[in-house]
Amino acid sequence: MDQENQNKSKKDDKSSWAVGGGLLLGLGVGFFFLEQSPLAFVGSMLAGLGFGLLVASLISKSKG
Repeated sequence: MDQENQNKSKKDDKSSWAVGGGLLLGLGVGFFFLEQSPLAFVGSMLAGLGFGLLVASLISKSKG
């Protein structure tokens, strides 16, 4: 029974979705900067990852 509750809580946890979504958002923004500077592309991906991690921490904090 304990494992069923653990699997259900993993499904209901949206923090991993926030991290992946932030990374994809940074990837999409980075494609606009790719022609100008490849470092801006990498930087936008890192910024998106950071944004996703920030949102994930806020989601987990609000759940208690």
